[in-house]
Amino acid sequence: MKIMKYLSLTAVLIFLVSCNKNGAAQKPIKTELDSVSYAIGMDVAKNVKASFDDFDNDLFIQGFNNVIDSTDILLDQAVAQQVVRTYFQNKQKEEAVKRQEEALKNKEEGEKFLSENKTKDGVVTTESGLQYMVLKEGTGEKPTTASKVKVHYHGTLIDGTVFDSSVDRGEPTEFGVTQVIKGWTEGLQLMPVGSKYKFFIPSDLAYGGNPRPGGAIKPNSTLIFDVELLEIVK
Repeated sequence: MKIMKYLSLTAVLIFLVSCNKNGAAQKPIKTELDSVSYAIGMDVAKNVKASFDDFDNDLFIQGFNNVIDSTDILLDQAVAQQVVRTYFQNKQKEEAVKRQEEALKNKEEGEKFLSENKTKDGVVTTESGLQYMVLKEGTGEKPTTASKVKVHYHGTLIDGTVFDSSVDRGEPTEFGVTQVIKGWTEGLQLMPVGSKYKFFIPSDLAYGGNPRPGGAIKPNSTLIFDVELLEIVK
């Protein structure tokens, strides 16, 4: 079972860490195998820290040593596997519930923000629910769904957290008008070249419940962008 093999590797790591904490000198890396061994230890430690909020190192080492010595084993192998399996299944369920609660909270907060924002001077709300404000009106052509554009942008969450910014990178970006989220596709077609608009994009016109994993954008996040349309590339 992969989980048990993984945990066995972890036991070795924890055992070695325990020895070092008890005063043993750290072993130097001399050979390629030494490097591989150390690298595996680093990888396992990273996974342990990501998988467990709390961990009993002593019991872990005790279980490892009991199996190595074939003495005083407290759990049957099949029972041990089921214990681990159940633990991770329950943890996945708990994390799923937390994600759902977070998504609902983000949606409610976003809807409240947009409801208050639409009453502010200069904010226009389209039929789809996109909100925008003209910061600077250009005089050039407006892009279409067939256009490729060059823009500068600065994206934040409603709490001000910056998640992406070509402005901060100091380099504008190019893309097709239909190659971005729905809020951008609609908003760009409102802008003459040379314009700078602020978009307030509801989650259903952004990434909805499926943003990029691990990023600052969470499920059902409302997004804010300052967008400057520099040119229509083609």
